[in-house]
Amino acid sequence: MKIPEQAKRVFQGVIFDVYQWPQKMFDGGESTFEMLKRPNTVTVIATQGESVYFAEEEQPTKPIISTLFGGRVEEGEDPLVAAKRELLEEAGLQSDDWTLYKVYEPVIKIDWQISVYIARNCRRVADQQLDAGERITIKEVSFDAFIDLVCSDRFNEKDFACDIMRLRLSPDADVELAEFKRQLFG
Repeated sequence: MKIPEQAKRVFQGVIFDVYQWPQKMFDGGESTFEMLKRPNTVTVIATQGESVYFAEEEQPTKPIISTLFGGRVEEGEDPLVAAKRELLEEAGLQSDDWTLYKVYEPVIKIDWQISVYIARNCRRVADQQLDAGERITIKEVSFDAFIDLVCSDRFNEKDFACDIMRLRLSPDADVELAEFKRQLFG
């Protein structure tokens, strides 16, 4: 859901802004509704050959997690440009073969989109350029090991993980996982 035009920003934070607006109720009354807004983010499924790269990431307030490469889309930045920038900064990787996999809107009360891209045939072109508040170790696994990782408790991208678990539980799981594998590797 997007924030209505009549909403007023009542708080501006570093990442989150709070918006409020009067909302007509079904009984004819009125109530104050509220939503958060934050910058959109991107994540990247990076592949090379038959391998998938992912991040083991640590931040000062969080335990080590397994996640995809990615981060915030800057004001006015195209999501694909942000995905390419984040992959280069976090992994030192580049690709000339990009596909948008899916866009998630994970929380109904937050105006926020997560664009998930597939970057095929990645190649290392630079050293990592990490933010001061992140430590990232680049890991490489097979497709099957990636699917197992995504479905584990330690994987951070929950909406993406739910999609992969649905593929695994599908009556046509073999066909659907083979199609996903084809999307990743071409």
